[in-house]
Amino acid sequence: MSACLCLLFLFFTIFAEATYPPGGFHHLSSLRQNKKTSKSKSESPFETRYFPQNLDHFSFRPESYKVFQQKYLINRRFWRKGGPIFVYTGNEGDIDWFASNTGFMSDIAPKFRALLVFIEHRFYGESTPFGKKSHKTAETLGYLSSQQALADYAILIRSLKQNLSSEASPVVVFGGSYGGMLAAWFRLKYPHIAIGALASSAPILHFDNIVPLASFYDAISQDFKDASVNCFKVIKRSWEELDAVSTMKHGLPELSKKFRTCKGLHSIYSARDWLMGAFVYTAMVNYATTANFMAPLPGYPVEQMCKIIDGFPRGSSNLDRAFAAASLYYNYSGSEKCFELEQPTDDHGLDGWGYQACTEMVMPMSCSNQSMFPPYENDYEAFEEQCMSKYGVKPRPHWITTEFGGKRIETVLKRFGSNIIFSNGLQDPWSRGGVLKNISSSIIALVTKKGAHHADLRAATKGDPEWLKEQRRQEVAIVEKWISEYYRDLKEEE
Repeated sequence: MSACLCLLFLFFTIFAEATYPPGGFHHLSSLRQNKKTSKSKSESPFETRYFPQNLDHFSFRPESYKVFQQKYLINRRFWRKGGPIFVYTGNEGDIDWFASNTGFMSDIAPKFRALLVFIEHRFYGESTPFGKKSHKTAETLGYLSSQQALADYAILIRSLKQNLSSEASPVVVFGGSYGGMLAAWFRLKYPHIAIGALASSAPILHFDNIVPLASFYDAISQDFKDASVNCFKVIKRSWEELDAVSTMKHGLPELSKKFRTCKGLHSIYSARDWLMGAFVYTAMVNYATTANFMAPLPGYPVEQMCKIIDGFPRGSSNLDRAFAAASLYYNYSGSEKCFELEQPTDDHGLDGWGYQACTEMVMPMSCSNQSMFPPYENDYEAFEEQCMSKYGVKPRPHWITTEFGGKRIETVLKRFGSNIIFSNGLQDPWSRGGVLKNISSSIIALVTKKGAHHADLRAATKGDPEWLKEQRRQEVAIVEKWISEYYRDLKEEE
């Protein structure tokens, strides 16, 4: 997704004997996949283009005028001059991946006769200002920020409209996960460019202690508990068994054998994070139908995991049950002969999120005793030290709320913002950091009880449940209203 989103869109980094969480943002920096899940370029309905983008939009120093090629995808099949332009605000990964997982925009393009544009986020995918050296130092990574990305989108959209001789075309931005955050922020920062935004699974309140720190992992735990109380208890007990195995004389070799690793494990934390990753990501993508976003999975995979756990005979090891359930996420196809626990791959150009999490995207988390995961307290000092060690930068935990707001959002946006849809599914752990109530008549919260991470942005299928169809119908109706009002206002100006 991300259409992540996304984010998508958890950054699994272990700080000093795992005193700090696998936290940062959704997932993407630790994805362990052997195959890309996006469509091949030959199957894509999009034309790939590149836009000469300035390195720095906010200073006038000579080096700020360095130009890099920003990738974007475009589909003009249904568009006519003057018609609306639907723009996906790309998030932390290669844009083809998000385009192939955001079928909702393609599904509704014929109705609106819309031009579709997917813009890749700077420093991700092919849009790397310094090539292979883009992520090497803080000097180059310093140009990676949400503010620069939003400015990229604004400049590219203006240029595109001018080149198409269609400057009066209304623009609606779409995004999921981090991309959804960017879509909402784009509408607030550039209301003269986008008439509205659909921000799906956008945890814009997951900053600056606006929501409880334990909310993310509590939500995942609730998902599994709703599927099966026994399943929840087994996973919760499995961590003690994992610790017990690791303290044995030949604990790590035994653990390597139990987890069918391709190479011998060097740390218990690799096994722990592998298990946690499976449960976290499966809760995020607990879609009603089969999907292939984060990994190939059946419909409602949380329930399927719990069926695996509950199907074990009485007296079975909790750790064996947890491993079998996690294998659904990593090996649903059954093709994996062994698992790479300590050498994750990055098939979607995701490298870069760690830096963002260490600068502006500071999303503190903790794990309560009530969750099914090992409890921990938020250790900001350890996090800061890790960021200094890895990138040479200190996090700015209050910057996002300073730049975009978030505190008292209902009161602020009620008088200031307009034309934003915040869509969330309550089974998505990121939903607890999202906007779940209407703020005004034009800032709408669409909330579904069983929805997962930006499920509404996925392509429609025959197996979609009625609640998902209804959510999309509402989104289409709202976007249609925005566009109709825009054209009416445009006509009155003539």
